[in-house]
Parts: sequence; C-alpha cells; structure tokens
Amino acid sequence: MSDADDRDDEDLELDGLDDEDEGESDSDADEVSADGELPEVSRKIRRRRRRTRPRSKTIAMKRLTREELRQGALMYPPVDIPRPTTREECRGEQRPCPWVACKHHLYLDINPETGSIKINFPDLEPWELQHTCALDVAERGGITLEEVGEIMNLTRERIRQVEVRGLLKLKMGSPSPDELGSELLAQAALAKAEKN
Repeated sequence: MSDADDRDDEDLELDGLDDEDEGESDSDADEVSADGELPEVSRKIRRRRRRTRPRSKTIAMKRLTREELRQGALMYPPVDIPRPTTREECRGEQRPCPWVACKHHLYLDINPETGSIKINFPDLEPWELQHTCALDVAERGGITLEEVGEIMNLTRERIRQVEVRGLLKLKMGSPSPDELGSELLAQAALAKAEKN
C-alpha cells in the first residue's frame, strides 16, 4: 500500500471521529513524532477546529407535517403590536430588534420561493445577538469581510462571493457611459427640435 493510501485511510478514520474523539485528536496533532515531524491531519478536521460557531440550520416548510405547523401556530400566535414600516421608525426602536420576521433581521432568512426558514444562529436566541439589523450594520460604514462574516455567521470567502455577485448585478442594471452619452445627445436633439 502506498503513502497516499495510508493518508486516505487516516483521513477517513479522523473524519469519522465524534466530538469527544476530536478533542483527543487535537492534542495528538500537537505532539511531534519520533522523527520530529507533525502527524498529518485531514483538511476536514482542520476546518472543524477553525469554526467557532455552529452552522446555520434550514427548516424546509414542505417537510413539516400539518400537526407540526399547527403546534407552531399555537406556540407563536400573531402579535397585534404594529411593526415599524419605515427605516426612520425602525431606527428609534429598541435593540436588539424584536422583529425577527423582518427581511433585514440577521437572525433568520426566509426563502420567498420555497418558504424555507434558515436560522443563521442556531445556538443563540434573537435577543442574544450583538447585531440584529442589517441596516444598522450598513449605516456603520465600511467594514472588513471578516467582520461581516462574523456578523452573518458566514465565512469571509462566502461574503466575498456575495459582494462580487451584488456588484455584478449593479453593473448590469446601470447604463454604461456610452449609453449615457447617447441618451444625453438624444435628449439634447429632442429639446433642440422642440425649440425650433
């Protein structure tokens, strides 16, 4: 058997560790072998060590039974308190924001097409979040990808990808300088024709 096969077997063994074993593998990884080299650890284990917060969880609405939906409706009846409708009203509200269903709230995201709910911080309650409103974060000004990732429970790479996609959408939606110039010329010609 080759060295690559041995490493693959070790990776499979390490990937199958539960949380208790994972702690033991951390101390084992820090130990130096007799020949002075650190033992190899799979990428999956290294990634698991870096992650400090649990991943988000998604609840697919079509997988819930009618009974589960009924129980959820009984547990959380509708509230008659009026919700803020403008940013100005929202800015003066209490923080952390209690309106979890708001599209700007950072605790959860709702997919409008499927109705599935993604809980971004499954280990925390909404009132335990440091930042609850995306608009508040945006008003703060420019922050790093790392900070945005920490606020949204995403990696900095995923934040970078979303940023690139958003900038591309903005670029595709706005007219190019050539188009702006031709529109201005057309408007000037039209104004001149109307004047004569």
